[in-house]
Amino acid sequence: MQEKVRKFLERYEELEQELSQPDVAADPEKFSKLHKSFKALEKTYAVGSEYMRLCNDLREWKEALEGSDAELATAAKAEIGPLENQIEGMESSLQILMVPPDPFDNRNAILEIRAGTGGDESSLFAGDLFKMYRAYLENRGFKVEITDISEGTVGGFKEICLFVRGDGAYGVLKFESGAHRVQRVPETESQGRVHTSAATVAVMPEAEEVDVEIRNEDLKVDVYRASGAGGQYINKTDSAVRITHVPSGVVVACQTERSQIQNRSKAMELLRSRLFDHAISEKQKKEAAERKSLVGTGDRSDKIRTYNFPQNRVTDHRINLTLYNLEKIVQGDLQSIIDALHLTDAQNKLGKA
Repeated sequence: MQEKVRKFLERYEELEQELSQPDVAADPEKFSKLHKSFKALEKTYAVGSEYMRLCNDLREWKEALEGSDAELATAAKAEIGPLENQIEGMESSLQILMVPPDPFDNRNAILEIRAGTGGDESSLFAGDLFKMYRAYLENRGFKVEITDISEGTVGGFKEICLFVRGDGAYGVLKFESGAHRVQRVPETESQGRVHTSAATVAVMPEAEEVDVEIRNEDLKVDVYRASGAGGQYINKTDSAVRITHVPSGVVVACQTERSQIQNRSKAMELLRSRLFDHAISEKQKKEAAERKSLVGTGDRSDKIRTYNFPQNRVTDHRINLTLYNLEKIVQGDLQSIIDALHLTDAQNKLGKA
């Protein structure tokens, strides 16, 4: 680990020197690109420098422990343990920080949740997932907007689509795509039997206009009155918009805004993101097959996580992570799972897994 950190620090310092060269300063476009890369590495450089300093301290204390000075050796015994713990804790952070971010990690995200197998119970579970993600995202300072919704007959949602705004939203959520399974006793179950149902989650980066070319002649646009049970999410005017991209067959809709223009604009954002996401997913599948990645395969049919209520247990099957704090997790305390997924991905990319 120390050798990888040392090489990273050397690359950072080389980039710093390159930025100071007159020919780079005279080229605004080149300077801007290099400066952006340089700024993105500042935090990693700071953590890496501190890590190397602590490693040097640890080496010196270990040498003192083997030395002839009894008083210094006694002090070394007290210092070595805490230093080793501190260094070990920093290594996980560094493994994530040293991996170059994916090109779309800093973008806003589209988060879609759909009820799957299990009838009404799956709709209720989709509603639970919505509450879980909304609580987590809002606690982290992201803005969550509902763009489309189809309510279940007994509560929850058949489908709900969210636009998540904030720097790095996609990077935070990108490993949540897949099939989520729940095991619990439904409220309608009189004999107390545990049922299994599922919902699917899809996470997409927001697409920019330059990412996807969409021709007007390839679109079929329908305007209709918002459907569903009503409530706080649904408007009551004929302003809902459904757009079909004829060549691909992709259909998107937005019905939460008061005006047709606003709904059409959001529907077009979603359409671009879905078409863009398809291209990204195919690329991710190819890359994952090549490096045998444990996470981020892009295959949303994969069962990625089980929420077992009778045992208060959550298991992420991709990384064999099991936690016994389901009650807190469904209330939005997802950070430990998300951190573990990002660490595993970083270890893969660094050749550690």
